[in-house]
Amino acid sequence: MKYILYALLLLTFSCQDKVNDKKTAEKIVKKVPIIKKYGFTFNDFSVVEDTLQSGDTFSTILETYTLPDSLKTFDVTEKIKDSFDIKNIRAGKAFFTFSDKKNKKNLKALVYVQDKTSFLVVDLRDSIRVEIKKRPTIIKRRTIAAELDGSLSETLSRKGVSSDLANELAQIYKYSIDFFKLKKGDKFAVTIKEKYFENGEYLGVDEVEASYFEYKGKKIYAFPYKLNENKKKVEYYDEKASGAKSMFLKAPLSFFKLTSKFTARRFHPVQFTWKAHNGTDYAAPHGTPIKTTASGVVEATGYTSGNGNFVKVKHNGKYATQYLHMSKILVRRGQSVTQGQIIGKVGSTGLATGPHVCYRFWKNGVQVDPLRLKLPTSEPMTKKQKTKYLATIAPLKKELDETTSKTFKE
Repeated sequence: MKYILYALLLLTFSCQDKVNDKKTAEKIVKKVPIIKKYGFTFNDFSVVEDTLQSGDTFSTILETYTLPDSLKTFDVTEKIKDSFDIKNIRAGKAFFTFSDKKNKKNLKALVYVQDKTSFLVVDLRDSIRVEIKKRPTIIKRRTIAAELDGSLSETLSRKGVSSDLANELAQIYKYSIDFFKLKKGDKFAVTIKEKYFENGEYLGVDEVEASYFEYKGKKIYAFPYKLNENKKKVEYYDEKASGAKSMFLKAPLSFFKLTSKFTARRFHPVQFTWKAHNGTDYAAPHGTPIKTTASGVVEATGYTSGNGNFVKVKHNGKYATQYLHMSKILVRRGQSVTQGQIIGKVGSTGLATGPHVCYRFWKNGVQVDPLRLKLPTSEPMTKKQKTKYLATIAPLKKELDETTSKTFKE
């Protein structure tokens, strides 16, 4: 009787083990993921992912495989040329080869990844088909409000926003905010559109729809708007339709040290005498690019013993600027220049003790101090344009303000 019970127990456990083995096998089969990417189901092929090395070409990749239906490498590369400049492939870029699962040398397709969103498909299954495709993306919109805690990039990152937005906001506000002077606790809000792949992968900010910064106790708004639909670039305006962009840059250099201000009485370091200084001196290394602070026409270029190499730009009937002591002049008289265009290089020609640019500013023919001047914004709106603009931004401003109120319990 004991032996019979023992045998039955063995049989029971053996059957149970078989059932468990079957269930485990089923689970393993179910766990194999279906991978679909670049228009292919990876599970249907033998897939190799690789990276282009220096010297690689489509020809060298194709020659390591057997092409279908007696196709030649030359036939494929010629077909690729119809849609894609094969000289544009770059070392370090990813590519995928899709081969027959039974014979891995039989190539069925090739994918070259140009960037995050676009890729080249060379499909050899029926005939040679070459397409440049885009990965499907979706756009999501949101408004965030925050207080600065650390840098702007760090604050944005904590909100789950690409830190690249910090650079974009710095460009939008470069005429009205000194971002080096922002401090902890300063508030801002921004409405953005963000781009994602369909699988949820974050691609970054696609567009800034509206924003404001609290700076020196005042909210400075910025809304993108085109006064003329034919324009490629948008300009930014505030809640009252004033341009966020100033007609003039604050300085003719990107990086500098202000060494001498506009004054009626200054001891001249070369002439050793007290006299008026009708300019603003910005020290910078020899050869630093000098930018025109506003668009206009070059009125004069040349050299004098006091000014050294100089350029004078007329901006309109009211304003003109001059840039002295250049090591090199890069424009000519009568030439049109745009705001921020490099017109020369920092030097120490003329009466100068070291490399710098003396920046001079005329208003109605009289030299004035630009640092004390309330400078105009560019391209003011007509009454009709202003009415349309204010109606356009009204819901955007309301959204910013409501988000701000909720976030900061105002």
